[in-house]
Amino acid sequence: MSKAVIENSNILLEVCNLEVQYDAIKALHGLSFTISKGEIVTLIGANGAGKSSILRAISGLTAFSGDIFFEGQNLQSVPAHKIVRLGIAHVPEGRGVFGNLTVNENLQLATWQRKDKAEINADYDRIFTLFPKLKIRLNQLAGTLSGGEQQMLVVGRAIMSRGRLLLLDEPSMGLAPKLVQEIFHIIKDINNTGTTILLVEQNANMALQIASRAYVLETGRIVLAGTGLELLGSPRIKSAYLGS
Repeated sequence: MSKAVIENSNILLEVCNLEVQYDAIKALHGLSFTISKGEIVTLIGANGAGKSSILRAISGLTAFSGDIFFEGQNLQSVPAHKIVRLGIAHVPEGRGVFGNLTVNENLQLATWQRKDKAEINADYDRIFTLFPKLKIRLNQLAGTLSGGEQQMLVVGRAIMSRGRLLLLDEPSMGLAPKLVQEIFHIIKDINNTGTTILLVEQNANMALQIASRAYVLETGRIVLAGTGLELLGSPRIKSAYLGS
């Protein structure tokens, strides 16, 4: 176990010397970072910088070298379905709803490993408070929902899995500006209820506004780190990612 994990029990996730390679292409080059309980940590960078590869490695969807510790447990060689049971929920880029199932069936799928019926009902209430439209669409096929509603559904499905760490990959992609504001407000609400969040987001301005801390990736390496406010004020970040 990493010395940092032993010394700081507030650390939820620690990534040490993470490397990911796809055939001859190395996507990540020895990345190391931590996430503490209760934080929103955001990863920003251009397309191809390696942000999604980090999330896929954490959730067991791609092979990696190095070490990833979740609450002190090394995730190396742990299969994806067991990582979900440990408390990590992943909302991948592109939404990924089961279009031929209803909204309710999509939500039910996330509870397959749970036995706490009363808490499941409480989570339904929580989701319908966050996303009132999902309650209206409960028996509608997920494939017929709008893009924004599908994004709400996959976030709701992640909540139903009772993850203590929520991995969000481009949650605002393809959404109208009004819905982008709504999604970021909901991400903040989810965090306020105790869920730690690792956020990958092209909308760097919005992501940094809600982030406790942030890491900037370029070609698979972390090149800058700081609080969300520090990076919002960085001339380098303004020029490269904020359009100013």
